[in-house]
Amino acid sequence: MKIVRLLFLTGLALVVLAWFSHSNSRNKLIAPDTPKKENTRPATSNSSKKLEQKAEAAKLFVHRKGFNENTCLFIDMSLPSGQNRFFIYDLFKDTLQSSGLVAHGNCFEYWLEGRRYSNAMGSGCTSLGKYKIGNSYTGKFGYSYKLIGLDSSNSNAFERTVVLHAHSCIPETEVDTEICQSNGCPTVSPNLLSVLKKIINTSTKPVLLWIYE
Repeated sequence: MKIVRLLFLTGLALVVLAWFSHSNSRNKLIAPDTPKKENTRPATSNSSKKLEQKAEAAKLFVHRKGFNENTCLFIDMSLPSGQNRFFIYDLFKDTLQSSGLVAHGNCFEYWLEGRRYSNAMGSGCTSLGKYKIGNSYTGKFGYSYKLIGLDSSNSNAFERTVVLHAHSCIPETEVDTEICQSNGCPTVSPNLLSVLKKIINTSTKPVLLWIYE
């Protein structure tokens, strides 16, 4: 009996030890630099209302300033980065044509938690405000558009080389994690940039890009 009991206890100890070993190895599979989960996912209705309000204001602005009165581009920085927050809006029909993902600036930190905005030279941060989409060129990140800041909050955009461009790190569809960050540029996916090129390059008037929160 003593031998049987000893064998039973030894077997039980081995089972418990194996369970703990499996549990620990499973935890080690989670890489420390895995993209973080989004903390919140704002209600779509709130974002839609905000977009409609910006569109109404944009209609007056583009008419007064001689911009393209049919299409306007909006970026809602209050939305999670893994959610579509780059909007192509038809001002004439008052409808959302398309949307996609866009990165925000990391302010030259390894990873920026939350949001921070700046118009300062060398800040690496996103600047809120209205932008005139300028000439295209091919640079470090391929096909890009120069951006001219139209507000006091983004007046240094051109000098900071804040441009609209694409990067392969931007997913083509929504994800549950945060996406990569830029050094202040509104960076989109390659496919979205292809869509934007058709709009911007065929427009006879400047196209307005409005980044807000």
